[in-house]
Amino acid sequence: MSRRPTQKDIERQNAYLLRQQENLRKAGERTARELSEFPEVEKIALFGSVSRPLEKEIPRFSEYRRAGIAVYHECKDVDLAVWVRDLSRVREMGKSRTKAVNDLLAEDRIGIAHHQVDIFLIEPGTNRYLGRVCNFNQCPKARKNECLVPGCGDTPFVRQHAEFTFEADALSPDRSIILFDRSAETPAL
Repeated sequence: MSRRPTQKDIERQNAYLLRQQENLRKAGERTARELSEFPEVEKIALFGSVSRPLEKEIPRFSEYRRAGIAVYHECKDVDLAVWVRDLSRVREMGKSRTKAVNDLLAEDRIGIAHHQVDIFLIEPGTNRYLGRVCNFNQCPKARKNECLVPGCGDTPFVRQHAEFTFEADALSPDRSIILFDRSAETPAL
């Protein structure tokens, strides 16, 4: 688009961004439903931009950025916090995530890639961040720089990210939505 966006363009863009958030939330809910079947999973929360009402901002899209037009925030992925007391089946959890997004496509025609659903593993009781469920099909994956990060793969399929610090306040009640809590017998959506 080389012209200034019209009001109709802005409305279409905002509708698209809201629909994308809704689709990502559905992927998170489907994944939570799959993960709740693991007895070692104690709780699951949706957090990040998919869990909150979107705010308007000047986006990265050049035609809107140049014109100084604010549109809704662009959600790119789903962040799920999963409190898990045993890491021996992390690979199977990754497969459950893939099943959830495949089912979402087959049943609802919503295409979300498995790597757009980030599963943050949290230690019950301490809320200590343990790592993320890896997206690769083997651990370590040959010739992947991601696998060279210190601590990555120490527990198979638990990925570490260079220079990443998990902010515990991301899981505060005003910034997250509990999708499943085994102790409260809250069913996954």
